[in-house]
Order: sequence, then C-alpha cells, then structure tokens
Amino acid sequence: MDLVPTRSTLDGFTMEAANAEGIDVREAEPLVPLLVVTWNSLYRVMPLRLGSSDVLVQGGQFFPEATKARLVGSTFGGSFLKMHWINIGMHLEFDAAHEGGPIITSPVTEIRVARDRKTRRTH
Repeated sequence: MDLVPTRSTLDGFTMEAANAEGIDVREAEPLVPLLVVTWNSLYRVMPLRLGSSDVLVQGGQFFPEATKARLVGSTFGGSFLKMHWINIGMHLEFDAAHEGGPIITSPVTEIRVARDRKTRRTH
C-alpha cells in the first residue's frame, strides 16, 4: 500500500514530468503569445526573450492586465518543479514581484500558440 503518491517522490515526479506534454518557455518564440487554459482560467503568456523565463502574463484572478512576471515552472502541487515549463496536467507557478509571493494556477488543460492571422488580399 502506497502512502505517498508516486508523483510526490523525486523519481515519480521526474518520470511523470518528463512524459507530460508541454513547452519550455525559454525556447518559445519571443513575443508570440501562448494561450494556456487551466481548469479555472485562460492565461495569455507572452515570452519576452529567447533563453529567458520572463513573460507578460494576463488572465486569472491575479493578472487582470498584462503583467511582467517570471514563469518559474510547472508542479503537481508539491514542492517539485519542472523549471521554466508549461505542462498539461500540471499547475503553473509564476513569480510576480507585485504579488509578494508565487502565484500558482489550477492544472493546465490546453496550450495553444496564438499567431496573428492576417488576411491577405490579392490584387
């Protein structure tokens, strides 16, 4: 009988996080928004620079307006983090200086890249 869920151990977290579908925000195209749907909210996360986890985030209770923050990573709700990643099935953790502590979302259900769709006219 397991008293501790598998994902709450380091080996279990490593295995589940490695198999979770997601994106490393440091490798995402800068200034191209990611639409992140969680159980409770929709977030628009815009990476600011390649190789960085600095983002503009808008959505949910704590980010009604676009706010500069650092995407710390994804977690199953414990103390382990998959640094700088947005993973389906995991909570996001943001560090926003104005909030005084980490902001943790409900679990992510979907991630989409939101590219501008410009209408092309042919003459």
